[in-house]
Amino acid sequence: MIKKITTILLLLLLFAMFVSCDESVNGSKHENLPPETSLFLYPDSSISEQPSKLTINWWGDDPDGIIVGYFYRWNNDKWEFTKKNKISFALQIGASDTLYNFQVAAVDNSGNGKYDNNITQNGINYGAEPFEDVNKDGKYNQGEPFTDIGAIDLTPAQQKFPIKNTKPTIEWNQLTSLPAESFPVMTLGWNADDLDGVESIKSINIALNDSTKIVSLDGEIRNITIRIKDINSINPLMDILVNGNLISQKLPGIKLDDNNKIFVQAEDISGAKSEFIKLPKDDNNKWFVRKPKGKLLLIDDNTKKDNSANFYEENLNALQNGSFTGKYDVWDIHKYEIPYKSITFMETIKLFDVLLWYSDNQPDMDLAATTIKKFTANGGKVLFTTVLPHPVDIVQLEDILPIDSVSAPLKFLKSKVTIESLANGYPELKTTGSSIKVKFFYPSTASATAIYKVTPDVGLGTNVIGFKSNDNKIFFFGLPLHECDGNIGNVKILLEKIIFDDFGLTL
Repeated sequence: MIKKITTILLLLLLFAMFVSCDESVNGSKHENLPPETSLFLYPDSSISEQPSKLTINWWGDDPDGIIVGYFYRWNNDKWEFTKKNKISFALQIGASDTLYNFQVAAVDNSGNGKYDNNITQNGINYGAEPFEDVNKDGKYNQGEPFTDIGAIDLTPAQQKFPIKNTKPTIEWNQLTSLPAESFPVMTLGWNADDLDGVESIKSINIALNDSTKIVSLDGEIRNITIRIKDINSINPLMDILVNGNLISQKLPGIKLDDNNKIFVQAEDISGAKSEFIKLPKDDNNKWFVRKPKGKLLLIDDNTKKDNSANFYEENLNALQNGSFTGKYDVWDIHKYEIPYKSITFMETIKLFDVLLWYSDNQPDMDLAATTIKKFTANGGKVLFTTVLPHPVDIVQLEDILPIDSVSAPLKFLKSKVTIESLANGYPELKTTGSSIKVKFFYPSTASATAIYKVTPDVGLGTNVIGFKSNDNKIFFFGLPLHECDGNIGNVKILLEKIIFDDFGLTL
């Protein structure tokens, strides 16, 4: 009896298993569910007018799988694939406001295990499966890694982004101003910005006197130097230097021996333009651009109110039996302050072959140190006459003059002191005024020659007051020449000797 009951139970169990297996085979299989996608902007989830650069975040949820990446696109363009869920976009702005539509769809891992050249789901063509182009031939090859695309969100998340274009802005920087008068050289700087991102500034437009005749420079440029070379041209063009480097564009429109204006404008990638800024800023101010008269520039670096300017001009006018009159230029560097001083000064003196640089006892040593060596290296010649300041930076001085050392300063050098010549052709001089803290020099034994000394010996180990470089590019006199013409007319003879014999200037 027990055996019969056991047999019956076993048969019932086998029947139940059969029924269960039959239901598994004949029932409907559970299909893979596609993922869902969401997106948001951080930190402001509201959508309003956006700048041209923004960051979009998204994520995907899959009820029965794993998210392997996302397809996204703008304005129904080609779908792109990424495994990221946060990307920054720079949107191309137009001259008018623009509306962009963004779509993103999550992808799960229910792929078919093989590479597909085309993925189309729910009537949307996503293109080929993304792959790593190992051999760089632009197409998929067997064995190259790829992303096996599974189910894609049937309804991609989307959002519209209104992009509002703004005009760029521009203003002169704090270093930029124009003197009332200058030679045809100037350095200018500006600040430019754009709410759409400074990178959207495509060009900087610059013009001289006529704002309709612009030259477009790269939008990243923030300062330039403009200079003229061919001063005798009927319609001269100005070189443009960026960071000291000459670029290909030339700037037309300069008016020599006349008043001029400079116009600058910023333009963005859409063509939107800032207002022009100009210098001089109003019609009450003028920028007169002088045409150089000759090859020599008289640099007035004197801070005293005296008759020194007239002294040098009268002596220069007397050179070559008066034929030098009107063939040189004068620049009072304290009266006409220039922006970006060392740069503009350097490019200005390149217009000349010879500098006669004079001062009292406060010469601009910083300016001299940054320019004289470069000027003479390019063939220029310099006559520098001044009492050096005290204290003086000997390292800086060695960058200007061919010396080994200087003496301790003499407390006082009185008038009517004889300045004795040490070489033929250089006339004896005599002081007409007193000077304090005068220094004497040890010219470089390798590259300079002593020309003048103070008599009698002042007991400082040296009494050399004037010397020249052996290559005849620099002549230095350690007193103001306008205070050394006690033997009237001898300074004129000295100028003639240095300018025409030593420096080789020709009319």
